[in-house]
Amino acid sequence: MTNKHHALLTGGSTGIGAAICKRLLDAGYAVVSLDRKPASVTHSRLTSVVVDLSDIDATRKVAKEYAASHPATVIVHNAGAVLERPLEQVTPEDINTLVGLHTVAPITLVQANIAAMKAAKFGRIVLISTRAVLGLANRTVYSATKASMIGMSRTWALEFGAFGITSNAIAPGPIAETEMFDTMIPGDSPKIPRIVESIPVKRLGRPDDVARAVMFFVDPEASFVTGQTLFVCGGTSTGSIVY
Repeated sequence: MTNKHHALLTGGSTGIGAAICKRLLDAGYAVVSLDRKPASVTHSRLTSVVVDLSDIDATRKVAKEYAASHPATVIVHNAGAVLERPLEQVTPEDINTLVGLHTVAPITLVQANIAAMKAAKFGRIVLISTRAVLGLANRTVYSATKASMIGMSRTWALEFGAFGITSNAIAPGPIAETEMFDTMIPGDSPKIPRIVESIPVKRLGRPDDVARAVMFFVDPEASFVTGQTLFVCGGTSTGSIVY
């Protein structure tokens, strides 16, 4: 198996990441999953690595190690955290954590593997951002650092396009069956019907909605699509959403 079929996935143990992981494995990829939790499934082509990607030093160490042993030409950075707070309560620790997780981690992982992509004349970078980049109350640091992913993906599209490398972002809306969503809004919350009513398609998203979009972007035949941001949000990017 050539490194054209090696994928590096972050946050692959639960929710959206687990759905992406399953689809990559089903498509024949060898997957290295970096997450704070061990992978929930086992597979002969899955390597599960426990690491806190908000820790810059730990991320750098893991990136270097696995770029040497499992050089990846597909990178999907899905790991994320919200740290929901009104602006008055935002702390320097919040900023450092989410900058590390949402901005420094993808930079570090791409830096470690970009030589392999260039050598293969093929690469696919997908950064999972959020619909909240358009604005959502109590998400100052989250929306700011997730917005950095869109800027990075567009910049990398310019830098690496001539090498057969594409770089795109996906901005999910409210996705149920995820740790992030369920922690903020439990399934029995009275907010759920109001949220659903505010979504044009009248349902919450599911992890596989995002995973399908990822598989489009990583497809070798999707070579003419780069620097784009796809909102997988049930239409909520066209207006406001109630939380």
